Amino acid sequence: MMTEHRTDAAHITADQQAVEDDLVATVVASFDDTPDPRLKQMMQAVVRHLHAFIREVRLTEQEWNRAIEFLTAVGNITDDKRQEFVLLSDVLGASMQTIAVNNQAHANATEATVFGPFFVADSPQIPLGGDIGGGAPGQPCWIEGTVTDTDGRPVPGAKVEVWEADEDGLYDVQYPDGRVSGRAHFFTDDNGSYRFWGLTPTPYPIPHDGPVGTMLEAVNRSPMRASHLHFMVTADNLRTLVTHIFVSGDDLLTSDSVFGVKDSLVQDFREQAPGTPTPDGRDPGDRSWSRVHFDIVLAPAGT
Repeated sequence: MMTEHRTDAAHITADQQAVEDDLVATVVASFDDTPDPRLKQMMQAVVRHLHAFIREVRLTEQEWNRAIEFLTAVGNITDDKRQEFVLLSDVLGASMQTIAVNNQAHANATEATVFGPFFVADSPQIPLGGDIGGGAPGQPCWIEGTVTDTDGRPVPGAKVEVWEADEDGLYDVQYPDGRVSGRAHFFTDDNGSYRFWGLTPTPYPIPHDGPVGTMLEAVNRSPMRASHLHFMVTADNLRTLVTHIFVSGDDLLTSDSVFGVKDSLVQDFREQAPGTPTPDGRDPGDRSWSRVHFDIVLAPAGT
């Protein structure tokens, strides 16, 4: 979008500066009587930062209108299966920054990353060693590991929720037929171990047929996400972990569209030739499969 050239903020007159300063002070003060101190802090901060942005770029009324249209479009496309606001937060790095603030490094705890817009509560429960695929297309993958605390103690009964896209780059909720595939939950055993069959992750684009996609195209950014598998792990008295594992060697590791990749989460998915015995005796026929080991360490609650 082409916009008219604006006067640099450094060339604003003292009188104009005073007008703008007074407005900021007035708006900030309007929240002085907010009963909730946290809400007051946030509202006054967002006013200061929003006004600072407007003044720094010397926002035009045309640009302001275009921004309102963009946010309206983000709202209009959002429904119970597609969260365009989460997508917008993701591609601006706001999701990852929020995660960084709320999941501070603690000892050897597994790092967190973005939640993403495709989590669905109440996924099917499967037994350990079960298959989350639900008939979704893709190469079978055996995933196993342990869940422990930062002292190395096993965490039995931890709830592990997993979800992923199929090899066509789509999550089940992106299909119109109501299918449930590529997602499930299970619980760790008495030794804190888990195991299941999923799909070898493959790269895919985030939804880019809406306003977020239009924005990415305008700024010459790719919508592609590095190959990954989602985890959410919850257990009593331990910090809930939302994370992914990524596939080593993926060319997109350095350009993930939502900034979700962390080196500690890049794992070696080892290719297995057709006919290679599987850990649970499953017969994949004449297909190749892969396997990966991912140990999860949970931080104490409140850290």
